[in-house]
Amino acid sequence: MVGKPNLLTHGFVFLLGLSLGLIFTLILRSVDPTAIQWKRFENIHLKTETSKVDGAPQTSNDAIDGHHNEDNAIPQDAIAKELYRKVRVACWILTSPQNLDKKAIHVKNTWTKRCHIVVFMSSVQNDSFPTIGFNTSEGRHHLTAKTFQAFKYLYENHLKDADWFLKADDDTYVIMENLRYFLSNEDPNLPLYFGRTFVPMVKQGYASGGAGYVISREALRRFGEGGIKNKTICKRDGGYEDVEFGKCMESLGVPLKNTSDALNRPRFHCYNPEAYIHLTFDRASMRIYDLEKDRGGMENISDYAISFHYISSHRMYEMEFFIYHLRPYGILNTPQNLNVKS
Repeated sequence: MVGKPNLLTHGFVFLLGLSLGLIFTLILRSVDPTAIQWKRFENIHLKTETSKVDGAPQTSNDAIDGHHNEDNAIPQDAIAKELYRKVRVACWILTSPQNLDKKAIHVKNTWTKRCHIVVFMSSVQNDSFPTIGFNTSEGRHHLTAKTFQAFKYLYENHLKDADWFLKADDDTYVIMENLRYFLSNEDPNLPLYFGRTFVPMVKQGYASGGAGYVISREALRRFGEGGIKNKTICKRDGGYEDVEFGKCMESLGVPLKNTSDALNRPRFHCYNPEAYIHLTFDRASMRIYDLEKDRGGMENISDYAISFHYISSHRMYEMEFFIYHLRPYGILNTPQNLNVKS
C-alpha cells in the first residue's frame, strides 16, 4: 500500500530543482556568444579597443553597425573602428556640375562618410556642395585631365594626411571597411596600385576606372614629384582616363597588384551586383579586357567585396541598408581571414 506523500520530501525536491535551475540560468547568461566570436578570431585580426576612435566621422557608430549591443558586450564594430584608426584613406570622387544633385549628393550621403578625407573633383568649383574645380573641359575625352589634376591636388594638399588615396566615380559604391581590411596587409610606404585589373593597352595592366582604384602614399609621392611634371610619362589629357593613369603608374615603377581574396574571388567590380549574379554584363567585352574574364555568379564575388559600379542614386541607399542594417537573427557575422592566400 502506497503511503501518503511526505511534504518535507517534496519541499526538498522543489528547492533542489529551483536551485539547479537558477545555477543553469546563470551559467547560460555568463556565456556571451559575442565574446566567444571575438576570442575565436582575435588572433587573425588587429587588436581592437572599445573607446571612440579619434577623428571618426560623426555617424561612424551607427554607420558601421546600426544595431544595439548589450551592456558590457564587445561592440560589433570594434574591428572596423580599429581599422579606421590604423588605415587612413582619402577618397576623391570624379563628378561634374550637372551630376552634383543627380549622383554626387547620394555618394556624399552614403559611403563617403566612412572616408578620412572626402574631396569631390569637378570642372567647376562649387563652394556650397562643395567641389574642387580644375577649369577643365567636360566630357569623357577630358576625364584624364580631371584625374591627373585631382591627384596633383591630393599630392599638394593631403600627402601626409592619409596612407591611401582612392579614386571613385559618382556612380560607384565602396564598402570602406572591406577596403581597409584589404589594405591592412599592405605597406603605404611602398609604391602600390590596386583595382580591377584590365589587360589590354598597358603591359602590366591597368585598373578599371569605374570599379575605382587606390594608390599608396609612396605612389602619390612619385606621381607628384615626377609624373605630373613630365607629360611624356603622365599624359595631360585625352585618351581613356584609367588607361592613361595605368600607363603613368607603370612608367613611375608603381606595380598594379592582385586584389583577389584567398579564394581567388574579385573584390573590385566594374558592374553592379545584379550584373554579376545574373550574368547580364557584357561577357564578350570582359573576355577581352578583364583579367577575370567573364566569371560571374555569387560564388565569384568576394564576401569582402570592395566596390561596385553603375549604382543608381536610389540603389546607393539600398546598398546602405542591406550592408549596414539588415541582419538574419541568430546568425553571428564571424570575421573571415580572406587576405591570406592558401
